[in-house]
Amino acid sequence: MSRACPGKRHYKVICSSCGTRYEDDGLLLDCSHRHEPAFLRTEYDGGGGFGGVGGVGGFTGDAPGLFRHAHLLPVARTFPDVPGPVVYPSDRLGRRIGLRRLWIAFNGHWPERAALLPTCTFKDLEAYTVLGRLPSAPPVLVIPSAGNTAAAFAWAASRHQVPCLVVVPAPALERMRFPAPLAPCVRLVVLDGRATYSDAIACADLLARLPGHHAEGGSRNVGRRDGLGTVMLAAAEAIGRLPGTYVQAVGSGTGAIGAHEAARRIRTGDEPLPRLLMCQNAPFAALYDAWNSRGPAPAALEHEPLARELTNRRPPFAVRGGVRDVLTESGGDVLCVGNEAALAAMALFEETEGIDIEPGAGVALAGLADAVRAGRVRPDELVLLNITGGGRVRQARDTTLVPAEPWLRVPWPGGDEGPRIVAAHVERLLTRPAAVARAGR
Repeated sequence: MSRACPGKRHYKVICSSCGTRYEDDGLLLDCSHRHEPAFLRTEYDGGGGFGGVGGVGGFTGDAPGLFRHAHLLPVARTFPDVPGPVVYPSDRLGRRIGLRRLWIAFNGHWPERAALLPTCTFKDLEAYTVLGRLPSAPPVLVIPSAGNTAAAFAWAASRHQVPCLVVVPAPALERMRFPAPLAPCVRLVVLDGRATYSDAIACADLLARLPGHHAEGGSRNVGRRDGLGTVMLAAAEAIGRLPGTYVQAVGSGTGAIGAHEAARRIRTGDEPLPRLLMCQNAPFAALYDAWNSRGPAPAALEHEPLARELTNRRPPFAVRGGVRDVLTESGGDVLCVGNEAALAAMALFEETEGIDIEPGAGVALAGLADAVRAGRVRPDELVLLNITGGGRVRQARDTTLVPAEPWLRVPWPGGDEGPRIVAAHVERLLTRPAAVARAGR
């Protein structure tokens, strides 16, 4: 059972461009005023810094896991038994890549480290925060995904009976395996054929306009960013200070933005913000190209990126409060590595740490190792490496997983008409009696 937080919401939502302040209804995604594209951001009652609310304990609570940080999460309710990130120092891996003060934020399944995220990536952190932000009788959330986000939302929503419609390209089905079948309130729409994550996003944009449905919002949702920002909160608590450099693989950059916002919220006085190093996987590196503005990324001869979850064609680069702004404010950079380097990094992590990691996490480790070799990260820097997913192989050994059953599979026709055709299929099913809909699936 979820537990509602007493009283009014303990935060306001503020536009990054015009400064308009809003009382949150749990669904707000955009400022109502006309101006440049801009993120909303949260401002919590009592501040949120180390000094502002009484030291490290000021932004943690007694509950374990994710909702230990409920004071700095935009939630109206919490859920029991939701794990959080696990942060620890890594001497062995640090020595192998030339760092003396490497800390790892591990997000996945690794029982020996008490890491028990249910779908093995840090997307679980954002899913539970977004669900905790919702009003008491929410509309159907519409969520596009390349796989990891779909798995996190589908399982969290299934456990807590929150209605959602999840849209994924067919390759994402390999990530949709759970300890039990999904609840009927979670409907999975699969785009067959050559559909991509971008196609899923285009379909979701139309489906969110259906009566009783609402876009989850992606990077525009303050719940997503602040949920992912708990990686930085957990690190500050474990280390006793903010790291000097923060390294993460990115597709949209939402997690890195969330980490930056969390660091800004809890830093003390003039303590410097962590330098953000965002890592992308060639040949698909939209943020690398936008940040460097000098043509295609390295290793462009490789036909497919290893980390499909990083292939976002519409990252929030130029939006106020988005990737460009947080890179500039933190003195950060975007790095790019190829598939071979990412695979080698995945093998190195398993050799030194004893657990498998996801391709995206391999991209981050490979990018960090390259930066150390090039002198862009000093050997004595205090570095936090976000392992955004790991332990999937271990989880498959520990747990019997059930493949998710799609509610609808649609052959992807491609072209501009594709999203409209999919939306028409979904609308027909939603308006038919349940028994007929099941038979027509």
